[in-house]
Amino acid sequence: MDINYELYKVFYYVASSLSFSDASKKLFISQSAVSQSIKTLERKLGQPLFIRSTKKVQLTPAGALLLKHVEPAMNLISRGESQLLESGSLGLGQLHIGASDTICRYFLLPYLQEFHRKFPDVPIKITNASSMGCVDLLEQRRVDLIITNFPNPHLNPSYIQKTVGSFSDVFIANPACFDLADRVVSFAELGTYPLMMLDRKSTTSEFLHHIFLQHQLELLPQVELSSNDLLIDMARIGLGIAFIPDFCLKHKPEDLFLVRTQETIPQRQLVASLNPTLPVSASTEEFLKLLPDV
Repeated sequence: MDINYELYKVFYYVASSLSFSDASKKLFISQSAVSQSIKTLERKLGQPLFIRSTKKVQLTPAGALLLKHVEPAMNLISRGESQLLESGSLGLGQLHIGASDTICRYFLLPYLQEFHRKFPDVPIKITNASSMGCVDLLEQRRVDLIITNFPNPHLNPSYIQKTVGSFSDVFIANPACFDLADRVVSFAELGTYPLMMLDRKSTTSEFLHHIFLQHQLELLPQVELSSNDLLIDMARIGLGIAFIPDFCLKHKPEDLFLVRTQETIPQRQLVASLNPTLPVSASTEEFLKLLPDV
């Protein structure tokens, strides 16, 4: 089917914003031109792509399916343009990484610093998302590579993976508020205390829920947040017992203690992952060389 690329481009901007007027502003064309382009695309495809109303626009099932394929293509073209326009020393283009703020802060910083020292003219772009969200970024071809917690059930097993670190998860608490420092505590007993952890959209939350289920226990956290640093701060003031990766504690804090558990908590890994359908850029190759190979 011979359909002009510009029609798909207009469709992408409307579908992304769910607004004909927003799309017209971003494309620098009139709203009537946007509407006409969508009508032309719908006619060529033989089915409606949007449900139109006076207040908002919604995707039809066919529109949602088309967006699932058009979005990665648009991102791939945009990334190619960026690499050509922003190419720096040694022909390296922009390096675009997806990672959570925790992984960026506690793991990636020294490697980013070293990469920037070696290639100061290469632009570095970082998109923050949870480990689950990073998988979506990779699938949509919006980033070159991601650094994510593993196991990550959302990560496609066909993706190229390199283990770059390992860590343990720990429970931490304020000794002035919880008299557990000299004891070994079962998961069942831990569940009777106010537990604090990352929200259910995180691999860390999935991991702990899975462990509790393996022991036929229900996990009902009192606090769910999107920040490990905030969990540590809340543990410090005694609001509860926090569950965090141990690499978030660079030094053993004097005002917190590690809760020892009867049950073993398996170690997890940090992995760098690439989408095999994307060509590996020179900047990505150079950055991967800096990461440890565990």
